[in-house]
Amino acid sequence: MPSHDRQTSLKIPTGVWILGFVSLLMDISSEMVHSLLPLFMVTTLGASAFVIGLIEGLAESTALIIKVFSGVLSDYLGKRKWLAVLGYGLGALTKPLFAIAPGAGLVLTARLLDRVGKGIRGAPRDALVADLTPPEIRGAAFGLRQSLDTVGAFLGPLLAVGLMLLWANDFRAIFWVAVIPAFASVILLVVGLREPASLNTSKRANPIRRENLRRLGSAYWWVVIVGGLFTLARFSEAFLVLRAEQGGIPLALVPLVMVAMAMVYSLSAYPFGWLSDRMSHRSLLILGLITLGAADLVLASGNHWTVVIPGVMLWGLHMGMTQGLLATMVADTCPADLRGTAYGFFSLVSGVAMLLASLAAGLLWDALDAAATFYAGGLFCLLALIVLLCSPARKLSR
Repeated sequence: MPSHDRQTSLKIPTGVWILGFVSLLMDISSEMVHSLLPLFMVTTLGASAFVIGLIEGLAESTALIIKVFSGVLSDYLGKRKWLAVLGYGLGALTKPLFAIAPGAGLVLTARLLDRVGKGIRGAPRDALVADLTPPEIRGAAFGLRQSLDTVGAFLGPLLAVGLMLLWANDFRAIFWVAVIPAFASVILLVVGLREPASLNTSKRANPIRRENLRRLGSAYWWVVIVGGLFTLARFSEAFLVLRAEQGGIPLALVPLVMVAMAMVYSLSAYPFGWLSDRMSHRSLLILGLITLGAADLVLASGNHWTVVIPGVMLWGLHMGMTQGLLATMVADTCPADLRGTAYGFFSLVSGVAMLLASLAAGLLWDALDAAATFYAGGLFCLLALIVLLCSPARKLSR
């Protein structure tokens, strides 16, 4: 059967759909909290931009760094589902902490524990998608899971906006509502997903032994470097919310900027995932970087909502272009029995980059202004683009 015909005849497995809807429910919960959290910390807890950058940078980098341990463990055990259940369960259990937080200290604790849960589930979940899906449609499968995940990322802020208007900006009450979809996601994962039996049939060795790490190969490590550069050029999305708030948008409506970003992300993730199965990965990465750079320049130019909304939409388009693609490239460049480990090390590098980028963004915001933060992001995009253009084409080819 010709390759194109085979691609169109293959169907995305049910397990990938289940993982997508699990992500959707957890993202509804998380984004109900996260779309309001920067405003809650500034208006209710009196936090500065640097404190927000520190909390968001530590939280997101913690999630990415912990993936290395959960990924290695999933390869060693040959089982991934129950690590994912543990991660989603921990994320659900932390949601009430946001509602009762009296100060930035407990918010930081809750964010770190929540992201620990995300870190535990992330690499096993991505490896499960790769395990469940034939290579010919892997880009589409990752795009679909990312797209469903991002549907939750715009439904969550929409619910937050509606409840803020209904309950007169009662942050804590909305955080309590976010507990419900979080626990629903855990139940769906436990009941709905059946782990591939093939994971449990072969004898497992220590994935981080030197000879196993050598098997990952230079092509994989180049993908890791490129992923780190992309993350360095993209700091925490909390700064998008703060930029919108600067323009005088009513507090209850500020989360709509995240809705705009997430809608574009959701609508573009699957089409670009499908496209990544058919075109040069390198070319798509370059387009993604150019799009992120354009978003930074737009956001640096002003804080009126007519400027902020197009900026965050470009940001979402960049995410749709690149996030599923990078996950696909990891799967394509590593051995099947080391997928969890591969996603883990990829996330470790990205986590360090996210922490550095968010700290720098917060410092620039406080010391200079918001425009300086976004101009710096654009400069990092330019540097990453130069590295990508100078990289060996064979490293990033399909």
